[in-house]
Amino acid sequence: MHEIKAELEEFDKFIKDGLNKIDLPGKKAEVSRLNTEMTGEGFWNDKNKATEVSQRASNLTKLIETWEGIVGEVEELMGLLPEISPEKDPKAAEEFREMVSVLGERWRRLEISTFLSGKYDENSAIVTIHSGTGGTDAADFAEMLLRMYLRYAERMDFKTEILEKSVAEEAGIKSCTFVVSGQFAYGYLKGEAGVHRLVRLSPFNTKHTRETSFVLVEVLPEVHFAEDVSIASEDLRIDVFRAGGHGGQSVNTTDSAVRITHIPTGIVVSCQNERSQLQNKEQSMKVLHARLADLMERQQAAEISELRGETQDIAWGNQIRSYVLHPYKMVKDHRTDYEESNPDKVFDGELDGFVEAELKKEVK
Repeated sequence: MHEIKAELEEFDKFIKDGLNKIDLPGKKAEVSRLNTEMTGEGFWNDKNKATEVSQRASNLTKLIETWEGIVGEVEELMGLLPEISPEKDPKAAEEFREMVSVLGERWRRLEISTFLSGKYDENSAIVTIHSGTGGTDAADFAEMLLRMYLRYAERMDFKTEILEKSVAEEAGIKSCTFVVSGQFAYGYLKGEAGVHRLVRLSPFNTKHTRETSFVLVEVLPEVHFAEDVSIASEDLRIDVFRAGGHGGQSVNTTDSAVRITHIPTGIVVSCQNERSQLQNKEQSMKVLHARLADLMERQQAAEISELRGETQDIAWGNQIRSYVLHPYKMVKDHRTDYEESNPDKVFDGELDGFVEAELKKEVK
């Protein structure tokens, strides 16, 4: 069991380093301050600010509990170690090794979170997928990426909600916008933003020739209605239309879908997932607010065309990652050079290696 002991001691060292990095006492003090603020008179008079404060307190509390929990587990396993004897009880020793292995996987995920210190990293994420060059293959690739991110969110215990999805004529999707809710969802997913490239034998032509297709992924933080982003009603054009796709009779026969255009910037957002026109409007405003906050965060640019993801050429030369299914199998990120040889695992949502490599690159 010497190797297990060495592994636990290494965990213990890494965790102590991580605790220093995240400043656990400081976070406990902030929770105490936020709890005091939430019990103050008139706290809920400003609903948006109150929601933001309470969510921050909840996120911090969960983070503290997670760190304290894993510290307790390491201490418990270290205490049990002298009692484990592979010779006397092989089954108990194997179960102990499995517990250490599970702990190692949990720690690896927690370690990644120590690299998340950006302004919006703790927030939920709004993800939009656009099919690009490649026709039906690109639309199918867009749907493959949608499933990949939904599976990743499921593995991370995040919740997802699709706000709008446009289905392509033959197969796949033209675009889709969805929210990934959970602590650090934006921090984990922000590195996925950019052009993704797929190389494979096309299932959509009779000759099954080797085709290359492209998809753009946009990732924005979900922001509450902060004071620094003001949206004037006269700057908005709001259109309602009949929702398409699945959703029941009332969705398809009433003008419940909403499209909002922000006239000064030309940004257009829409939502048709909810049955209520009011709910769809609220969701659309949430996405619009995130887009405008993102513009302000990214240098207050004068030229909107330079910032908006939709204007980026979704084609060769701009890709951040390649998914190659023929003549060999590999997924490679061109920013970090991290790669995986099993695309099926990646498309099933196993993105931890890519996320970790991108986050560690940012702090170097």
